[in-house]
Amino acid sequence: MKKLKSFFSGMYLTLIFIFLYAPIVTLIIFSFNEGKGSRWKGFSLKWYEDLFESRMIMEALSNTLIIAFVSALVATLVGTITCIGINALKGKFKTTYMAINNIPLMNSDLVTGLSLMLVFISVGWKFGFSTILVAHITFNIPYVILSVMPRLRQTNVSTYEAAMDLGATPLSAFFKVVLPDLAPGITSGFLLAFTMSLDDFIITYFTRGAGINTLSTLIYSEVRKGIKPTMNALSTVMFVSVLLLLVLMNTLPDMRDKRKRKQEEKS
Repeated sequence: MKKLKSFFSGMYLTLIFIFLYAPIVTLIIFSFNEGKGSRWKGFSLKWYEDLFESRMIMEALSNTLIIAFVSALVATLVGTITCIGINALKGKFKTTYMAINNIPLMNSDLVTGLSLMLVFISVGWKFGFSTILVAHITFNIPYVILSVMPRLRQTNVSTYEAAMDLGATPLSAFFKVVLPDLAPGITSGFLLAFTMSLDDFIITYFTRGAGINTLSTLIYSEVRKGIKPTMNALSTVMFVSVLLLLVLMNTLPDMRDKRKRKQEEKS
Protein backbone atom coordinates (compact mmCIF):
# COMPACT_ATOMS: atom_id res chain seq x y z
CA MET A 1 0.00 0.00 0.00
CA LYS A 2 2.83 2.39 0.87
CA LYS A 3 4.59 1.60 -2.42
CA LEU A 4 1.37 2.32 -4.33
CA LYS A 5 0.95 5.69 -2.55
CA SER A 6 4.56 6.66 -3.21
CA PHE A 7 4.16 5.66 -6.88
CA PHE A 8 1.06 7.82 -7.37
CA SER A 9 2.56 10.76 -5.45
CA GLY A 10 5.72 10.54 -7.57
CA MET A 11 3.61 10.32 -10.73
CA TYR A 12 1.55 13.32 -9.65
CA LEU A 13 4.64 15.45 -8.96
CA THR A 14 6.19 14.38 -12.28
CA LEU A 15 3.07 15.44 -14.20
CA ILE A 16 2.97 18.78 -12.40
CA PHE A 17 6.61 19.53 -13.26
CA ILE A 18 6.08 18.41 -16.87
CA PHE A 19 3.09 20.76 -17.10
CA LEU A 20 5.15 23.65 -15.65
CA TYR A 21 8.37 23.20 -17.62
CA ALA A 22 7.24 21.70 -20.94
CA PRO A 23 6.59 25.18 -22.49
CA ILE A 24 10.01 26.41 -21.34
CA VAL A 25 11.75 23.33 -22.72
CA THR A 26 9.89 23.81 -26.02
CA LEU A 27 11.02 27.45 -26.16
CA ILE A 28 14.64 26.44 -25.50
CA ILE A 29 14.54 23.74 -28.20
CA PHE A 30 13.13 26.07 -30.84
CA SER A 31 15.72 28.72 -30.01
CA PHE A 32 18.18 26.33 -31.73
CA ASN A 33 15.86 25.72 -34.72
CA GLU A 34 17.22 26.85 -38.08
CA GLY A 35 13.75 27.76 -39.35
CA LYS A 36 11.38 30.44 -38.17
CA GLY A 37 8.24 28.34 -37.84
CA SER A 38 7.15 25.62 -35.46
CA ARG A 39 8.67 22.85 -37.58
CA TRP A 40 12.16 21.59 -36.82
CA LYS A 41 14.53 22.32 -39.72
CA GLY A 42 17.86 21.51 -38.16
CA PHE A 43 20.15 22.66 -35.38
CA SER A 44 21.52 26.19 -35.69
CA LEU A 45 22.99 28.94 -33.51
CA LYS A 46 22.15 31.75 -35.92
CA TRP A 47 19.40 33.19 -33.69
CA TYR A 48 21.91 33.55 -30.87
CA GLU A 49 24.29 35.25 -33.30
CA ASP A 50 21.51 37.64 -34.34
CA LEU A 51 20.73 38.19 -30.67
CA PHE A 52 24.23 39.33 -29.72
CA GLU A 53 24.62 41.35 -32.94
CA SER A 54 21.41 43.31 -32.34
CA ARG A 55 22.21 46.76 -30.94
CA MET A 56 18.65 47.23 -29.66
CA ILE A 57 18.69 43.98 -27.68
CA MET A 58 22.18 44.63 -26.28
CA GLU A 59 21.09 48.10 -25.08
CA ALA A 60 18.04 46.57 -23.42
CA LEU A 61 20.25 43.91 -21.83
CA SER A 62 22.71 46.48 -20.46
CA ASN A 63 19.84 48.59 -19.10
CA THR A 64 18.33 45.54 -17.44
CA LEU A 65 21.58 44.43 -15.81
CA ILE A 66 22.55 47.93 -14.61
CA ILE A 67 19.09 48.61 -13.16
CA ALA A 68 18.92 45.17 -11.54
CA PHE A 69 22.39 45.41 -9.97
CA VAL A 70 22.15 49.02 -8.74
CA SER A 71 18.58 48.66 -7.44
CA ALA A 72 19.44 45.40 -5.66
CA LEU A 73 22.55 46.98 -4.11
CA VAL A 74 20.72 50.10 -2.85
CA ALA A 75 17.69 48.07 -1.70
CA THR A 76 19.98 45.68 0.18
CA LEU A 77 21.70 48.56 1.98
CA VAL A 78 18.44 50.35 2.86
CA GLY A 79 16.64 47.10 3.72
CA THR A 80 19.42 45.91 6.05
CA ILE A 81 19.48 49.24 7.94
CA THR A 82 15.68 49.17 8.15
CA CYS A 83 15.78 45.62 9.53
CA ILE A 84 18.11 46.69 12.32
CA GLY A 85 15.80 49.60 13.16
CA ILE A 86 12.66 47.45 13.17
CA ASN A 87 14.35 44.76 15.24
CA ALA A 88 15.22 47.36 17.88
CA LEU A 89 11.52 48.14 18.34
CA LYS A 90 9.32 46.26 20.76
CA GLY A 91 5.74 45.06 20.99
CA LYS A 92 3.07 46.56 18.76
CA PHE A 93 5.45 48.96 17.00
CA LYS A 94 7.55 46.09 15.64
CA THR A 95 4.47 44.13 14.53
CA THR A 96 2.98 47.22 12.90
CA TYR A 97 6.10 48.02 10.86
CA MET A 98 6.43 44.40 9.70
CA ALA A 99 2.78 44.45 8.63
CA ILE A 100 3.40 47.68 6.70
CA ASN A 101 6.41 46.05 5.05
CA ASN A 102 4.29 43.07 3.96
CA ILE A 103 1.65 45.21 2.23
CA PRO A 104 3.75 45.81 -0.96
CA LEU A 105 4.49 42.08 -1.10
CA MET A 106 0.78 41.25 -1.13
CA ASN A 107 -0.13 44.20 -3.32
CA SER A 108 -0.60 43.81 -7.07
CA ASP A 109 2.27 44.93 -9.31
CA LEU A 110 -0.30 46.79 -11.38
CA VAL A 111 -1.29 48.94 -8.39
CA THR A 112 2.37 49.52 -7.46
CA GLY A 113 3.29 50.51 -11.01
CA LEU A 114 0.34 52.90 -11.40
CA SER A 115 0.94 54.52 -8.00
CA LEU A 116 4.63 55.08 -8.73
CA MET A 117 3.76 56.51 -12.14
CA LEU A 118 1.33 58.98 -10.51
CA VAL A 119 3.97 59.97 -7.94
CA PHE A 120 6.53 60.72 -10.67
CA ILE A 121 3.95 62.73 -12.62
CA SER A 122 2.89 64.73 -9.54
CA VAL A 123 6.48 65.78 -8.74
CA GLY A 124 7.25 66.54 -12.38
CA TRP A 125 9.91 63.84 -12.69
CA LYS A 126 10.71 63.12 -16.33
CA PHE A 127 10.29 59.43 -17.14
CA GLY A 128 13.45 57.60 -18.09
CA PHE A 129 16.25 55.50 -16.65
CA SER A 130 16.14 57.20 -13.23
CA THR A 131 12.40 56.60 -12.72
CA ILE A 132 12.79 52.90 -13.49
CA LEU A 133 15.73 52.67 -11.07
CA VAL A 134 13.84 54.38 -8.23
CA ALA A 135 10.77 52.22 -8.87
CA HIS A 136 12.86 49.02 -8.74
CA ILE A 137 14.57 50.13 -5.52
CA THR A 138 11.15 50.85 -4.00
CA PHE A 139 9.61 47.45 -4.68
CA ASN A 140 12.83 45.56 -3.85
CA ILE A 141 13.26 46.89 -0.29
CA PRO A 142 10.43 44.81 1.27
CA TYR A 143 11.91 41.61 -0.22
CA VAL A 144 15.30 42.41 1.29
CA ILE A 145 13.73 43.08 4.70
CA LEU A 146 11.90 39.78 4.49
CA SER A 147 15.19 37.98 3.75
CA VAL A 148 17.38 39.71 6.36
CA MET A 149 14.93 39.85 9.29
CA PRO A 150 14.87 36.07 10.05
CA ARG A 151 18.67 36.02 10.11
CA LEU A 152 18.75 39.07 12.38
CA ARG A 153 16.40 37.37 14.83
CA GLN A 154 18.82 34.42 15.04
CA THR A 155 21.79 36.60 16.00
CA ASN A 156 22.94 36.55 19.60
CA VAL A 157 22.80 40.01 21.17
CA SER A 158 25.24 38.94 23.90
CA THR A 159 28.10 38.62 21.37
CA TYR A 160 27.62 42.25 20.35
CA GLU A 161 27.52 43.32 23.99
CA ALA A 162 30.63 41.22 24.74
CA ALA A 163 32.50 42.98 21.92
CA MET A 164 31.49 46.33 23.41
CA ASP A 165 32.68 45.22 26.86
CA LEU A 166 36.05 44.25 25.38
CA GLY A 167 36.58 47.80 24.12
CA ALA A 168 35.10 47.74 20.61
CA THR A 169 33.22 50.79 19.40
CA PRO A 170 29.55 50.30 18.38
CA LEU A 171 30.49 50.68 14.71
CA SER A 172 33.41 48.22 14.80
CA ALA A 173 31.36 45.76 16.87
CA PHE A 174 28.63 45.89 14.24
CA PHE A 175 30.98 45.30 11.30
CA LYS A 176 33.05 42.59 13.03
CA VAL A 177 30.33 40.74 14.97
CA VAL A 178 26.82 41.46 13.68
CA LEU A 179 27.47 41.88 9.95
CA PRO A 180 29.20 38.47 9.47
CA ASP A 181 26.19 36.79 11.09
CA LEU A 182 23.84 38.67 8.78
CA ALA A 183 25.90 37.97 5.63
CA PRO A 184 23.86 34.92 4.46
CA GLY A 185 20.58 36.81 4.82
CA ILE A 186 22.01 39.90 3.12
CA THR A 187 23.31 37.78 0.23
CA SER A 188 19.95 36.06 -0.16
CA GLY A 189 18.18 39.42 -0.08
CA PHE A 190 20.51 40.87 -2.72
CA LEU A 191 20.09 37.91 -5.06
CA LEU A 192 16.31 37.90 -4.57
CA ALA A 193 16.13 41.63 -5.30
CA PHE A 194 18.35 41.20 -8.37
CA THR A 195 16.14 38.39 -9.67
CA MET A 196 12.91 40.32 -9.04
CA SER A 197 14.29 43.37 -10.83
CA LEU A 198 15.55 41.26 -13.72
CA ASP A 199 12.12 39.70 -14.28
CA ASP A 200 9.91 42.73 -13.66
CA PHE A 201 7.70 43.97 -16.48
CA ILE A 202 4.58 45.73 -15.15
CA ILE A 203 6.28 48.30 -12.90
CA THR A 204 8.96 48.95 -15.54
CA TYR A 205 6.29 49.41 -18.20
CA PHE A 206 4.51 52.15 -16.21
CA THR A 207 7.65 54.00 -15.11
CA ARG A 208 9.85 53.93 -18.22
CA GLY A 209 10.22 56.77 -20.67
CA ALA A 210 10.16 56.82 -24.45
CA GLY A 211 13.21 55.31 -26.11
CA ILE A 212 14.37 53.22 -23.13
CA ASN A 213 13.80 49.49 -22.92
CA THR A 214 14.59 46.61 -20.62
CA LEU A 215 14.48 42.99 -21.72
CA SER A 216 10.95 42.49 -20.43
CA THR A 217 9.49 45.53 -22.20
CA LEU A 218 11.43 44.75 -25.38
CA ILE A 219 10.10 41.18 -25.49
CA TYR A 220 6.56 42.48 -24.93
CA SER A 221 6.82 45.00 -27.78
CA GLU A 222 8.38 42.45 -30.14
CA VAL A 223 5.81 39.74 -29.37
CA ARG A 224 2.99 42.10 -30.36
CA LYS A 225 4.55 42.40 -33.82
CA GLY A 226 5.02 38.64 -34.13
CA ILE A 227 7.17 36.13 -32.33
CA LYS A 228 10.70 35.99 -33.73
CA PRO A 229 13.17 33.17 -33.05
CA THR A 230 15.55 35.80 -31.65
CA MET A 231 13.06 36.28 -28.81
CA ASN A 232 13.25 32.54 -28.12
CA ALA A 233 17.01 32.85 -27.79
CA LEU A 234 16.67 35.93 -25.57
CA SER A 235 14.10 34.21 -23.34
CA THR A 236 16.39 31.18 -23.06
CA VAL A 237 19.30 33.37 -21.93
CA MET A 238 17.05 35.06 -19.35
CA PHE A 239 15.75 31.72 -18.05
CA VAL A 240 19.24 30.25 -17.68
CA SER A 241 20.50 33.43 -15.97
CA VAL A 242 17.64 33.45 -13.44
CA LEU A 243 18.06 29.71 -12.86
CA LEU A 244 21.75 30.18 -12.06
CA LEU A 245 20.95 33.04 -9.69
CA LEU A 246 18.35 30.94 -7.88
CA VAL A 247 20.84 28.09 -7.53
CA LEU A 248 23.41 30.51 -6.10
CA MET A 249 20.81 32.03 -3.78
CA ASN A 250 20.03 28.61 -2.31
CA THR A 251 23.57 27.20 -2.17
CA LEU A 252 25.73 30.13 -1.03
CA PRO A 253 24.25 30.41 2.50
CA ASP A 254 24.69 26.66 3.06
CA MET A 255 28.27 26.78 1.78
CA ARG A 256 29.10 29.68 4.13
CA ASP A 257 27.53 27.89 7.08
CA LYS A 258 29.61 24.79 6.34
CA ARG A 259 32.81 26.84 6.15
CA LYS A 260 31.93 28.53 9.42
CA ARG A 261 31.35 25.17 11.10
CA LYS A 262 34.68 23.83 9.82
CA GLN A 263 36.50 26.90 11.13
CA GLU A 264 34.80 26.51 14.51
CA GLU A 265 35.73 22.83 14.64
CA LYS A 266 39.38 23.61 13.82
CA SER A 267 39.53 26.31 16.47
